[in-house]
Amino acid sequence: MSFENKVVLITGASSGIGAATAVEFAKQRASVAIVGRNSVKLQAVNENCQKHGVTPLIINADISKEEAADEIIKKTTDKYGRLDVLVNNAGIVDTGGLLDGAIMKSYDKIMNTNLRAVVTLTSAAVPYLIKSKGNIVNVSSTLGTQATPLMMAYCISKAGLNHFSKTAALELAASGVRVNVVSPGPVVTDILENAGLPSTWDEWSKLVPLGKVAYSPEVADVILFLASDRAHSITGGNLTIDNGCVLKS
Repeated sequence: MSFENKVVLITGASSGIGAATAVEFAKQRASVAIVGRNSVKLQAVNENCQKHGVTPLIINADISKEEAADEIIKKTTDKYGRLDVLVNNAGIVDTGGLLDGAIMKSYDKIMNTNLRAVVTLTSAAVPYLIKSKGNIVNVSSTLGTQATPLMMAYCISKAGLNHFSKTAALELAASGVRVNVVSPGPVVTDILENAGLPSTWDEWSKLVPLGKVAYSPEVADVILFLASDRAHSITGGNLTIDNGCVLKS
């Protein structure tokens, strides 16, 4: 599953799933552009990619900003001259529901990053993906189909991402561009810490049928499969990696 001579752009690449995905693409000899807000963490990912002979293009950007999409695509295509794979991975979590009156505290912030940024970046990338007959992999969540009031805005954003992905897949199919989704369940990342959630991964592992949580490289493997020629007949798909989490919904 080589990606030699392919250009891959990954958002949210400074940690977690995005970081692991960047390293796995580097192992497969892809040219990688990594996007994130934390320059220190991006540099660590850069060093891990270099261990596999690939020096990524580092793009320090906040994808929730209006001007970020065009800037990210321009920097990537100026550097590499093409784009083959777009991985929309960046996402944030915040809590708040209707009864606690906190839904609007987080709604716009989450939607701007988790959904609106995906739409704007995809729109900017499409002309280049059509030229390369490339593809898009969007990282959603099992909470795109499940509901938890504690994370209402996050659930809404991922449900919207799922439907955007299906609609984009249908529109772009005639141009030879595939669009697919990966929906992780609980995955060990820094998301709990970043969101200020008090739970632990050990506690999460007790809530799923297989009794364990996943790790970022496992999700990266699914992303690489969907982005590869092995998945050339898959578009509009949504692959779940959740240790059976959705079986209980």
